[in-house]
Amino acid sequence: MLAVLSKKERDWVKSVIKEEEIERYMQNGRDFIDDDEIWEKLRKNVKPDKKRIEDIIQKSMEIQTLEPDETACLLNIEDPEIWQQLFKVAKDIKKKVYDNRIVTFAPLYCGDLCVNNCLYCGFRRENVVIKRKRLTLEEIRRETEVLAGEIGHKRLIVVYGEHPSTDAAYIADTIRTIYDVKVKTKNGYGQIRRANVNIAPMSIDDLTLLRDVGIGTYQVFQETYHHETYKKLHPEGTLKAHYQWRLYCHHRALEAGVDDVALGALFGLYDWKFEVMGLLYHARDLERQFGIGPHTISFPRLEPAANTPFIQQTKYKVSDEDFKKIIAVIRLSVPYTGMILTAREPAYIRREVIPIGITQTDASTKIGIGAYSDRYTDQEEDRQQFILGDTRSLDEVIRELAQMGYITSFCTAGYRCGRTGDRIMTLLRTGREAVFCKLNAVLTFKEWLDDFASIETKKVGEEMLKREMEEIKNKLPQNVYEKLLEYYERIENGERDLYF
Repeated sequence: MLAVLSKKERDWVKSVIKEEEIERYMQNGRDFIDDDEIWEKLRKNVKPDKKRIEDIIQKSMEIQTLEPDETACLLNIEDPEIWQQLFKVAKDIKKKVYDNRIVTFAPLYCGDLCVNNCLYCGFRRENVVIKRKRLTLEEIRRETEVLAGEIGHKRLIVVYGEHPSTDAAYIADTIRTIYDVKVKTKNGYGQIRRANVNIAPMSIDDLTLLRDVGIGTYQVFQETYHHETYKKLHPEGTLKAHYQWRLYCHHRALEAGVDDVALGALFGLYDWKFEVMGLLYHARDLERQFGIGPHTISFPRLEPAANTPFIQQTKYKVSDEDFKKIIAVIRLSVPYTGMILTAREPAYIRREVIPIGITQTDASTKIGIGAYSDRYTDQEEDRQQFILGDTRSLDEVIRELAQMGYITSFCTAGYRCGRTGDRIMTLLRTGREAVFCKLNAVLTFKEWLDDFASIETKKVGEEMLKREMEEIKNKLPQNVYEKLLEYYERIENGERDLYF
């Protein structure tokens, strides 16, 4: 029974929040989400005319962040034909900034112990049907060996509950363990090169520790930006009840020197148009205070979870059609950002919305604690935070993406070459990052095909590589193409991790 916190847990909860690390970012004691202002902008920008929409589209195509009134206009579009136009524009913007690349990753859940009691979460403290566990470092090593050595992932999003047993020191140890794993494959070796984290809001000191061990992107979802709804869903007295501590965690991360931060909202908790506006305001405040916005934005929908009736009771469920609109409007509103679509969504939805502007997706996904090395195939509600919609293998997903015209990139070179923070933002806004990434996508895709692909996927993938190499030959300088050919041949001969 975890309904009552122990004294150790209560003492830890009291030590976490540092009010001075919130107030420094606020303006006149207020945070940057004004609920009334957001609703007023949505009300006053109804029925936008076509000229106004065309101007907004042009601004997005120039990779400029939209103003709140402009995003409100997009959210208020009613004409189905204009929505079709927006879907096409979103696709064009993604192509301009990221080319035809898709980055893949896998989640690695390290523990489901949590001091919070969020009404919509399967891991909430009072949910007694969940089997609680925190992975040891040896168990994390075994999970990583499967992910890197058998499946072929190069990136993870490592997920932790908010609990003293999974504090910053534990997270640092797990990241070191993950990076230390190196597994022999049929032609090369498997290794995680980028460990992003989905963790609780932390202090600047804790975030500095995690920066020093080499975490990738720091991802925290606000869940809902609506103050009253947030208060209802996160019971008073819990750590997560502090709206501003969570809201400004990305500000603290950037101050601590963590270059890349990731936003998200859980759609289904409140009105989806309000949440899109909240994400925009969040991105704009990061730009205002630090000169850079979010590295990625996520937009998960509520999914069923064991013994969690709130999910069935919410009146804000998002339809498939509105989900497409969410993705398109985010792509136009924050055009430089990466956009993450997860295996919460079923395969048919993923096929439909990836072209609208998605840049990252997961595959071979398991979210039970210790699920990869346990090798169980069915979803087990008492071990998972929610139920997945798509459990296809990475091999299957990559093959389908190639058939759709997308090259899967396993590149992590930009982070190691310093293309992060404000540097990556400049490259993204000008479209120059797509050049580096196209070259590195080819090399890392070749590496993955040689080491992990099935016969069928390798055949489809090599056809994709021929087209990509031809495009590079025709578009880039001869010396660049010749260098690419050199690296390509070295990879065929067994070398790994070559990049521009």
